[in-house]
Amino acid sequence: MAKELADKYIDVLKTINHEHIKANVSVKLTQMGLDISDDFCFDNVNRIIEAAGDKGNFVRIDMEGSDYTQRTLDLVYRWAERYDNVGTVIQSMLYRSAVDIAELISRGIRVRLCKGAYKEPASVAFQKKEQVNENFIKLMKTLLDSGQFHSIATHDNAMIEATKKYADEKGIGKDKYEFQMLYGINRSGQIKLVREGYGMLVYVPFGTHWFPYYYRRLRERKENILFILKHLFKG
Repeated sequence: MAKELADKYIDVLKTINHEHIKANVSVKLTQMGLDISDDFCFDNVNRIIEAAGDKGNFVRIDMEGSDYTQRTLDLVYRWAERYDNVGTVIQSMLYRSAVDIAELISRGIRVRLCKGAYKEPASVAFQKKEQVNENFIKLMKTLLDSGQFHSIATHDNAMIEATKKYADEKGIGKDKYEFQMLYGINRSGQIKLVREGYGMLVYVPFGTHWFPYYYRRLRERKENILFILKHLFKG
């Protein structure tokens, strides 16, 4: 199954190239065989990264629950030694994220910063929304200051405005970073950012298992349900 899924990603990359779509792919390592073994997963995802590179495209390695964080990063570091078209995701809810971002920046690896959707214990993650937001802003500033191209993934208007304000204060151009949001969430905000000249990438789950993906997002934290309902009516 993991190899078949990798083949589907390669087919998607071919379609993106053929149709001249401005898009890339994000990969969850548990789908790619991480629970079989790190080496199996490494070789399987190699095929996707190589296929993307042949098409001048990019592969984002998604971050999952904290039990997988270090293993995911270790694999990302291995891929980054071979390829320059691979990046990953860091969650501001985790205590360790500042250290991880510093390491990723030192290796020149592109980061998507998000808050994190998984329910994590207090031993590894901030439990209060205010703490997660505060860390998000701190990490956002570190990423923008790096001079590398990174992605700020949030639907939270307060986080968006904080990012725009900091970039303006530091003279960081709109072409030096991008925003990312989920498909169908805060669409008015997405359109507004594009009209203002910001890069705006929309994250779209695809395939036959899209509903279980959204269902997991809703189950993991009650805040996710309230957030989705709020933005369904905002458009």
